[in-house]
Amino acid sequence: MFALRTAKSFVPRSGTRLFSAARILNGSVTQTIKDDHREIESYFNTILKSNDPDERTRFQNQLTWELARHSIAEELIVYPAFEKYIVDGHAMAERDRGEHQTIKEKLKKFQNLRESDEEFEPTLKSLMADLSKHIKDEEEHDLVKLEEVLTKTESDGLAKQFDRTKMFVPSRSHPMAPARPPFETAVGLMTAPIDRLGDLFRKFPSQSP
Repeated sequence: MFALRTAKSFVPRSGTRLFSAARILNGSVTQTIKDDHREIESYFNTILKSNDPDERTRFQNQLTWELARHSIAEELIVYPAFEKYIVDGHAMAERDRGEHQTIKEKLKKFQNLRESDEEFEPTLKSLMADLSKHIKDEEEHDLVKLEEVLTKTESDGLAKQFDRTKMFVPSRSHPMAPARPPFETAVGLMTAPIDRLGDLFRKFPSQSP
């Protein structure tokens, strides 16, 4: 059974998570993003290993909640940093935005499926296949190049911005929304409250049956 980490407590009913004190004070932007990646992967593995429909549904909602927020925060904070700090950062950011679009479309389909649907598991596996490739490229190439040109203060600052941004963005996938600021910011601020309202009626891992 996947153990929930107390340092990153789930608070899906309010649409936010408690920050880890260590992460806020000491985390680089790379480590912050990697933490999110491992968390998303753990939800995927929990769904695949579970034979409990209720548990699979709860972690379906949790994976959607985390991946949707993570993707938008990257687009608002990390990809503009690529463009600002890295020589070929614009091309890098555009490639990543394109990969995100495919992931968002598959997440949109997955988040709307019932656990009992035949397409549930194949859709999840297809989503994670694309996401895994994206994660590998990001961790082994993109973030490495970013950290090479950042000071520790700049990296830590981006990490804090990334975490704070996740508090205010939509918690469901909206593939038709813009993928860059300022338009993504404006749409997100309008969409997020609707998503958070819907979250009140969804089951999450931290809730009682």
